[in-house]
Amino acid sequence: MDIQFTEEQELLRSSVQRLLRDQYDFDARRKIVASEDGIGREQWAAFAELGLLAAPFSEAVGGLGGGPLSTMIIMQEFGRHLVVEPFVETVVVAGGLVEQVGSDAQKQAFIADIIAGSKLWALAWTEKGSRFDLATVTTTARRDGDGYVLTGEKTAVMAAPWADYLIVSARTSGHRHDRGGVSLFVVDRRAANLDLQSFKTIDGRRAAEISLRCVRGELLGKEGEGVKTLEACRNRAIGALCAEAVGAIGELNAATLDYSKTRKQFGVTIGSFQVLQHRMVDMFIAHQETLSLMQHLSLSLRDDEAGVSRLASGAKSKIGYAGKFVADQAVQLHGGMGMTDELNVGHYFKRISSINIQFGDPAYHVLRYAQLDAVA
Repeated sequence: MDIQFTEEQELLRSSVQRLLRDQYDFDARRKIVASEDGIGREQWAAFAELGLLAAPFSEAVGGLGGGPLSTMIIMQEFGRHLVVEPFVETVVVAGGLVEQVGSDAQKQAFIADIIAGSKLWALAWTEKGSRFDLATVTTTARRDGDGYVLTGEKTAVMAAPWADYLIVSARTSGHRHDRGGVSLFVVDRRAANLDLQSFKTIDGRRAAEISLRCVRGELLGKEGEGVKTLEACRNRAIGALCAEAVGAIGELNAATLDYSKTRKQFGVTIGSFQVLQHRMVDMFIAHQETLSLMQHLSLSLRDDEAGVSRLASGAKSKIGYAGKFVADQAVQLHGGMGMTDELNVGHYFKRISSINIQFGDPAYHVLRYAQLDAVA
């Protein structure tokens, strides 16, 4: 599959490439990750100024109407440059949820600030023992006057230390594993009785363990329909993460090929060894397969096709395994320097490893793909 991009989409791609080339080289990225905040606020403002934060949103809410294809273009370039800023968490996930089920007042209040780059968001849905199941929720929410109060714990919440607001899944009825009875709530990250313990992830980003004790929240969407809403959100997030992984895979292939042309062993370049040529061909094939899958998924998300959830699981699994294969080969072919902090190869390896466990690892999605296939 090879998407023929419109003039506007090509302009978006070239604009992102130019911005990242000028402001987000590997050294700049290392400085951002090593900083106390761990995020490039100036870079985030530049993303907003260029319109990247508005690109996926519909024109009805003040966006540029680019949808999943714009997300794919942006995330593929972000993957090539190992961008750490929370585009997926803030724009694709949280912004997408607000646009999907938020009231008119919520859309007006929240999406404008996301597009402007003035507010960051994160989704808090994972709990201990949930194993990627959106319906396994023990955090509770009960009515209190005009709002709700939430009590419970969320684990490994990506981008939470940077966030101004959280979208939290909590149970308003039913039992721990029931699909019904889960609702979504907007919570101020600095609300009273909300405790956040931040930590660095292996790929240089930030996440947090969150404890809520009677924390006030604002209902997002219909009460009790959170799982259905999150399933659609997960599909969009998988599309974005797959595009990021494909960008990283492409860079690993290019770096490994260049290295094989200069590194000498036994008086000749290692690229002249047939067995290594076969490996790099396998890496190239893996990249081309993931590229086609990424495009297929993005087009299906754009058209809201039936069976997109099954396709999303298939793509997450296939691209996850392919990414691990390419990353493993790239590290091995670079030798001992492959995992050094000074070389970007090890950083791509770590990012692909992190992508593989976000919203479900490859093994989980193989099983989910099979289950959805049986239902179909």
